[in-house]
Formats: sequence, structure tokens, C-alpha cells
Amino acid sequence: MKNLLPFLTRIPVKGDFEKAREELWAFPFLSMVTSALPTAVLYLRLPLANVLALLSLYLTIGLLHLDGLADWADGIMVKGDREKKIKAMKDLNTGIAGLFAVVMVLLLQVYSLPLVPFYALFLAELNSKFAMLLALATRKPLGSGLGAYFMEGMNQKQMAIGTALYLLLLIPFVLIEPSSLASLLGLLAGVYVIHISLKNFGGLNGDCIGAVAEITRAGTLLVMAFLWAYLGG
Repeated sequence: MKNLLPFLTRIPVKGDFEKAREELWAFPFLSMVTSALPTAVLYLRLPLANVLALLSLYLTIGLLHLDGLADWADGIMVKGDREKKIKAMKDLNTGIAGLFAVVMVLLLQVYSLPLVPFYALFLAELNSKFAMLLALATRKPLGSGLGAYFMEGMNQKQMAIGTALYLLLLIPFVLIEPSSLASLLGLLAGVYVIHISLKNFGGLNGDCIGAVAEITRAGTLLVMAFLWAYLGG
């Protein structure tokens, strides 16, 4: 897992680029690292804990996925053929669609956090990382960037181990609080992003995978917020 850390977090550790794609199975396990600080903030109920938790999350993972989300949204929303959409996604300038997508994802997260148990952010990050694994499993790269590089290393064994690890991390929460099973619905957001990415672009690149990560996390928190509000939790 240590070889993935430099690419998916801002933690100052050295990793081997060549070995990173041999550790794709560890994506779900990374959620324990990326959610540790924000979950502690929520557990301690610090003032403005929802804002501080989100800030600490992005302090840990960086803004690369958010940047990918912005580019992805610009490409999805532009009218035209596939080539025009890909060109818009690769444009260095962020359009109104990208700005809107980033703002909405941030707002959904910051307003959902006060309505859910402190461990919900871990479940959301767990879904986010597993959804990224699902995106890589499509093995339909767009271009030849980092996304394509990781897809080349994806295989059934890594997917099987990653899925087992995902379930192993999820099950204890479901046993303690059965309603936590609803977090699985958050994965549908990521699956939908994968679907419309393939439909609009014909493949997935790093921007698409970043969008999958961000929208899955926000979708999971939103689903859990609605459930906990309904149950009066």
C-alpha cells in the first residue's frame, strides 16, 4: 500500500511508481488512512466540526480529485460530439459546469456531516476508494495518462482482493449499526458516473476517476444523512 500513498494522498512518503499498480487491491484499505484525521475531528465534536473535517480530508488527499471532477463536468455538460466533449474536459480552463460541480459536492458533504454519525465519513471514503477500483476494472482507458497506467495493472485477482477487503471493512459497521448498510447505495452514484463517462467519452481517464471518487463520497454522505434524519438518529 505504501507505493499508492504518494499518488492518492499528500502524506510525505516515498513510493515506487512501477510497483504502485500492483497494489490496486489496497484502495479500500487506503480509506482508513484518508479518513483518520477527519473522523477524529468529528468524533471529538470540535466547533465547526463538519467544516474542519472536510478541510482535514482534503489536506490529506489533496485537491486532485476535485480538479478532475471540475474537468469531467465541463466535458459532460458541453454540447457536441465525443471529440468536442473530450476537448472540453482536457481544457486547462475551468468552466461554469466544473465550478458548479465542485461547489455542489463540497456543499453536499459539509451539510451532510452534521446529520450522520462520526464514522459515516469513513464509510463514504471506503465507498469512494472502492468506486475508483470499479472504474479501473472497466479497463477502458481514455488516452495514455495515469488512469490508463493503473488500468493496465488491473486484473481479476486485484479486483477480488479489493472487493473482499471492502466487505471486510464494511461488515463490522453493519453488525454494530445495521442501518449502515444503506451506505452501499452511495456506490450507485459512482457506478452512474462510470456509466455516463463511458457513454460521453468512450473511456475513462484520471479526470473521470477523480469525479467517481468525489461524487461517490458525497452521494454516500447524502444517502446516510437522509436515512439518519428519517430514523431520527
